[in-house]
Amino acid sequence: MTERAIIIVPTYNELDNIRKLIPEVINNYPSVDMLVVDDNSPDGTGEYVEALSKENLRVKVLRRERKMGLGTAYIAGFKLALREGYDLLFEMDADFSHDPKEIGNFLNAAKNYDLVLGSRYLTGVNVINWPMRRLLLSYFANMYTRFITGLPVKDTTGGFKCFRRDVLLSINLEKIKSNGYAFQIEMTFKAWKKGFRIGEIPIIFVDRVQGTSKMSKKIVREAVIMVWKLRIRSMLGML
Repeated sequence: MTERAIIIVPTYNELDNIRKLIPEVINNYPSVDMLVVDDNSPDGTGEYVEALSKENLRVKVLRRERKMGLGTAYIAGFKLALREGYDLLFEMDADFSHDPKEIGNFLNAAKNYDLVLGSRYLTGVNVINWPMRRLLLSYFANMYTRFITGLPVKDTTGGFKCFRRDVLLSINLEKIKSNGYAFQIEMTFKAWKKGFRIGEIPIIFVDRVQGTSKMSKKIVREAVIMVWKLRIRSMLGML
């Protein structure tokens, strides 16, 4: 029996990208649906996907009143997808920095793992078009995270991943308040600490060609603090 999979894509002003991404996924992966979580995009992303969802039941949309952050968008998407009984729940960016052609590799890896991570650093450094400063920030952030938390993965901050539903059901989603890098670290760390099988597959990350990056100093600071919180909570049995 084919497992039901859904790709959750948070959006804010991603209309041009989402117009291309949805058919790319829907037409090439018959067992995969899409859920767009839109934070009231001024460019009409939410309206576009809502109209499309009325024509194609494999396309779903969750529209929120304001911009609330990546982590909360994924949590809202997870909750909806879990209620609808999906077996595999993906995280994926709308801007094609995550190549839709990799989805098949995730589905194959998910046969053997509970959480599959798309890794930019599994086979060297597979990042294209990033400024050197940002590349070094990401690379050393991963080293820092692994050192503090002990997470046995090469890419702790990546946002292209696939969870089995049991992983998400085991995590108290109400307690997840982080965003950005910190959100990705927290979710993977909690899955690891609960004993789930985590696998990495190599991906090539290409920086967005349309729109603007959501990166900020606040996101970086949150991640720096989060890794210590996770380590301390883990030591105290409070995860």
